[in-house]
Amino acid sequence: MNIPVVTVGAAAGDHVAGLEKLRGPVTVVRRCEELSELMAACQSGLARAAIFAPGAGELTLTMLERLRGAGVAVVVLTDGSPQPHLDQLGVRTAPSSIPPEELAAVVSSAVENLAAQPVGQGPAAGYSDPAAALQPVRTEEGAQPDTRGGGTVIAVWGPAGSPGRTTVAVNMTAELAAAGTEVLLIDADTYGASVAASLGLFDESAGLAQACRLADQGAFGATELARVITTVAVQGGRLGVLTGITRPDRWPELRPAALARVLDNARSRAAVTIIDCGFCLESDEELSFDTAAPRRNGAALRSLELADTILAVGAADALGVPRLVRALAELREAVPSAVPRVVFNKVRASSIGRSPEHQLREAWDRFGSLHRIAAFLPADFAAADKALLGGSALVETSPSSPLRAAIAELADVPVEQRRRRRVGAGDNEVKFWRKPVSLPR
Repeated sequence: MNIPVVTVGAAAGDHVAGLEKLRGPVTVVRRCEELSELMAACQSGLARAAIFAPGAGELTLTMLERLRGAGVAVVVLTDGSPQPHLDQLGVRTAPSSIPPEELAAVVSSAVENLAAQPVGQGPAAGYSDPAAALQPVRTEEGAQPDTRGGGTVIAVWGPAGSPGRTTVAVNMTAELAAAGTEVLLIDADTYGASVAASLGLFDESAGLAQACRLADQGAFGATELARVITTVAVQGGRLGVLTGITRPDRWPELRPAALARVLDNARSRAAVTIIDCGFCLESDEELSFDTAAPRRNGAALRSLELADTILAVGAADALGVPRLVRALAELREAVPSAVPRVVFNKVRASSIGRSPEHQLREAWDRFGSLHRIAAFLPADFAAADKALLGGSALVETSPSSPLRAAIAELADVPVEQRRRRRVGAGDNEVKFWRKPVSLPR
């Protein structure tokens, strides 16, 4: 088997002559001066392996995913000191002093291992453990997902037109947190991140961008995740938040490969992780570049691919219903394995007519959608405005709101019930108690 190799870094030149003298299958076809040159050579199909020498530049998770996606195995030469970030990235390493015949054997082994990996799994997607597959867990609609040894990931998504994705995501998270569930809210919207504003957080650090940057560098774990999370107190409970990007032009910081690593760590930390996704699923920007292009919608697509449950939120009006139908068709094309649960928001008679839920069901049946309606969320603009103005959730600002009750039901959280007195309580003191909480279906 012939294995063409490209190298980068001045120190790699010391090994070229030795590999050529072996006259074996490993052959150096190009010595690159910069990482951009190496990436272009690999993505053109010139090589099957790449050797990184010390001083060549930083090897990131995103770069590694692109190389492995192009069928190129990676070997990094080191000075012999521990390289924990390379271990996290799942990269094959070798000492710089390695003899040519041993280096050839390492390169051959790396190529064979890459070829043996299923597409979309393990190190091919940036994971050091092949068992940590990036394939989403899918079940029949309405069934409880079988999570991969950790928490549940729920993606809240919907078409353009402000159907209420953030409102649903924030308040579902708040209901779960108030009920005692360990929950994490992630703002992955690359067009209009608004979770921080909805919760009254004056955050300029963009927690998700920080997490993705660390994950891309191979320096991300439970400790780093805890450091970038903002904790918010809600009705006696606490929820963690990874705030979104502070400006839309920062979208390249949310790289899909790094986001996948963040979500993998989120599963280990929280029982439920809820992602507020951007609306757009287009990926045509890849067609405009000779090499792998940045993908503004990559964060939304990767979130939907990895989610155990997808809530497709649409506005309950004459514009929102057909928009949701078209968006679901786009979702089916972009993420064929997705089985979304439809949520109609802002349900009211003034936009639909008498018996709005009945009208919506009939309209949905006429459109011939195969996806069932999971919830109808009634319009309560006064309560929603009050929560937004107060930078809080409905459970705190409007606990008796019908919208709050519907979102709690969607999250499978029993609405809190009040007990008027307890030992030592004053006449006006109220104590809340809740039943045990099951995870969202």
